[in-house]
Amino acid sequence: MSPPLLETRGLAKAYGGVEAVRGVSFTLAAGEMLALIGPNGAGKSTLFAMLGGQTRPDAGRVLLAGRDITAVPARRRFGRGIGRTFQVAATFNSMTVLENVQVALISGHAEAFRLIGRADRRHRARAEALLAQVGLAQAADRPAGALAYGDVKRLELALALANHPRLLLMDEPTAGMAPAERADLMRLARDIARTRAIGVLFTEHDMEAVFGYADRILVLDRGALVAEGAPEAIRRDPTVRAVYLGTEATP
Repeated sequence: MSPPLLETRGLAKAYGGVEAVRGVSFTLAAGEMLALIGPNGAGKSTLFAMLGGQTRPDAGRVLLAGRDITAVPARRRFGRGIGRTFQVAATFNSMTVLENVQVALISGHAEAFRLIGRADRRHRARAEALLAQVGLAQAADRPAGALAYGDVKRLELALALANHPRLLLMDEPTAGMAPAERADLMRLARDIARTRAIGVLFTEHDMEAVFGYADRILVLDRGALVAEGAPEAIRRDPTVRAVYLGTEATP
């Protein structure tokens, strides 16, 4: 039996006397959409940082397809097949949309220090294919700084896909987006996860996005995993309703 795409075993991190994450263990399968939710201060950002390699855990392990990557730095996790999007999208606004993706592809192929010839000719076909996949083909020659915010988030998704990730970490992917844009982006991420067998772990405050697109949901409270399961089970869980959704909440 193959190991899960992502597995954490007893991850823990403390800052001073505050335990930000306490013994968190879970698995994520290829092609699965897994949501991570919890109230402010629950430890979501710290957990995400440990998975992305920005923060080293005090205890526990992170395994990617059965291989221990706990000590692998963030820059090398990109090469291992981990892509990431951030709550505040980061693009090169003075470059065109196409050039942004070409830069990501150049980085993914480790060509940054051996650029021979014009960079705007490199990986053009692949960049155009990625833009078509996220619905930005018609915007390829526009400056990234001129995009509407929803399209910036689509561009960021294309950048994250540039290195053929096996695992995609999405931090608040719909933050700042209009309701219709949120649904479009989450549907796109789900379709890409299914067709390319990419495991997706995402944090999100929009409960419609969580319950509408997650296959399973993890719930953190005060650094600990307090619930895990399918959306309907989480919706009915009295502990979740008490610590996060509120006893009267109905997402």
